[in-house]
Amino acid sequence: MPYYIYRVTQLGPVKQLDKLAQFDSFKEASGEAKRLRKEEDLTRCKIQVVFGENELQAEEVLSVVREAQPIYGDD
Repeated sequence: MPYYIYRVTQLGPVKQLDKLAQFDSFKEASGEAKRLRKEEDLTRCKIQVVFGENELQAEEVLSVVREAQPIYGDD
């Protein structure tokens, strides 16, 4: 399964996903993502690597809203 690189921009409650690249190995995808993070202005977006069978599955993973993890000692 391929690795995808996306630019993720939060627009209010909606995430805008822009596919930037696709790689067969994590090492290649990770290296390219690191290079892009150095070049991009990351104040408004994030560069993320995601693994999936296809683009649709990758975009579904990126669109899932995750709950904040509990902070230990926070009662």
